[in-house]
This record gives sequence, C-alpha cells and structure tokens, in this order.
Amino acid sequence: MKITVLDGHGLNPGDVSWDGIKALADEFTVYDRSPQEFVVERIADSEIILLNKINITREIIEQCPKLRYIGVLATGFNVIDVKACRECGIIVTNIPSYSTEAVAQHVFSFILHFTNQVALHSTSVHEGKWISNPDFCYWLSPLSELSGKTLGIFGFGHIGQKVAEIALSFGMNVMVTAHSKDSFEKAIKSLDVTPSKLSKISHVSAEELFSKSDFISLHAPLTSETQNLVNEKTLSLMKPSAYLINTARGGMIDESAVYNALKSKKIAGYAADVLLSEPMSSSCLLYKAPNCVITPHLAWAPRETRLRLLDIEVHNIKAFLAGKPINVVN
Repeated sequence: MKITVLDGHGLNPGDVSWDGIKALADEFTVYDRSPQEFVVERIADSEIILLNKINITREIIEQCPKLRYIGVLATGFNVIDVKACRECGIIVTNIPSYSTEAVAQHVFSFILHFTNQVALHSTSVHEGKWISNPDFCYWLSPLSELSGKTLGIFGFGHIGQKVAEIALSFGMNVMVTAHSKDSFEKAIKSLDVTPSKLSKISHVSAEELFSKSDFISLHAPLTSETQNLVNEKTLSLMKPSAYLINTARGGMIDESAVYNALKSKKIAGYAADVLLSEPMSSSCLLYKAPNCVITPHLAWAPRETRLRLLDIEVHNIKAFLAGKPINVVN
C-alpha cells in the first residue's frame, strides 16, 4: 500500500510525527508542497493520497488508475471533484470537528483585540510613552466591556456553538442565524451553559443579525447560498459601531464591499483569518485596509489541534482498509 502526502508542510512543519500514518503503508512519501503540474507524477502509482489544498480534478483522477482513497486533511473538501471520485469508486474522507476549540478561541482573540487593544498599548509602553506620562494610566483608544454586548453568529455548527458558549460566559447576548429554527433548537440543548444563560440566546433572521449585532462572527460553510453573504447590502444593515469576524471562508465576503465599508467607517472594524485568495496577494484590497486585522489562516493550527487531526486521519485510513470507511463525504 503506497500512501503519498502532497502538501504536508501546512499540517506538519516538523513539530509532529507522521508515524501513525507511516505504519499503515508499505511505502510512504511526504511532499511539503506540490505544484499542480507535479501532482499526477507524484501520485500516479499511489492507492492512498492525503492533501489539504491541492486540487484533484477528474483529469488527474483518470490518470491515476490505482487511486482508491483521498484523505482531505481538513474539514472542507471543495478542492476535490467528489462526483468524479464517486463515479470511479474512490473514497473521499475529511476531518470533521477537529479544530472547534482552536477556532472559537481565535474568534475571541479578534474580539478582544477590538475591545482591549492590548497590542496598541503594549507597543506604546515599549516606546517609552508610559515612562513619560504624568498619570498612572492612559489609553489611546476607547475600551469596552463585552458584558451586555450582542454577538451575532451566522451558522451554528460545532464551532458556532462553541463560540456561543464562550460569549455567554462573558455575559454577552447571542443571536444566531442557523440553517433552520429546528436545527437551532436542537443545537442549544447540547450547549454547556446554565439554563439562565440560555435565555440570552435567540434565533433570528439574517437581516436582524446584521442590523442588531455589536459583533458578527461567520461560521457557515461556503455554498452558493453563502457566497458573498457579506456584501454592500448586508454591510449597510450593520451599526457603525459593529465589528465583523470571519474565520469561516474568504468567499463569504465581498472584499471590495468590506474595504469600502471600512474606509467610509460604515463599520467599526473587520477581522479575518481567511481570504478569497490564499496566500494573500499584494493586490488584495484588504492589504493595509483601515481598522482591519488579518491573520494567515492559522486559527486551526495549534499543535494540539494538528495532533488531533492526524489521529483522526489514522482512524479514517484504518476504517477504509477494514472495509468500513468513516467520515466519507462522497
């Protein structure tokens, strides 16, 4: 059994081990990165391939007759032609719910950046401005408490639910736009919060979410319905004091509309861990945009999270080899 990893560096730059997967293979090869034109050459005789962001098209599949399993080392699998895989008898799996805690944590690192401005004030102190200040304290921008503020969550899967739990622990009110009211009602029953806190969470329409939230956090998959969800119209509904957080998918955002909203101060700020095109292009409108915080798609990347991902993939492969595949997406 030959297993090939096409773009392993993002998951494992050297601080975790491939041994669990390697033990399942007769031949095991890891490429840190694979230019698209090298993909067929590198997997032509592989039965199992693992990847994150490499596109696997019908044309590639047809040139790899031994291929029987594709393991996507992420939750999203839009890089795979799943229809072609299904027609060719190739199993495609993903890694569900591995990064819930990490992404929710990152959401609040963004939110607390806006409310507490820790980096701004730390930089000021290290520039000597506290030394020269006549008062025992000072602040360079308005600070605010989260208690009593409203967080709008668009999408209410595992990550959205964890974000809601954290928000409620801060004393925030939570509004949710879920796939359906029924799915919302089912989800809130599993939240790890007290009954009194549950009274602070409600299901609302997207229009109400955008118009009444102090913070909006996106947690839906990218589909034809959510493509460009955040656009000139939805941004116009937001309060000028409101902040938008995107740790979901770059395609949910019309970057031009967000840039214009930031520049005209129609919203207070935007924070994103994902962009429409990754890595970032120097022509990206959000590059150096005002009141805009961007991290390089790292919300999922704590070491603990990546170890969890690898462990799930080992179980995925073992289940496939036993003829009982799990986490199948096609």
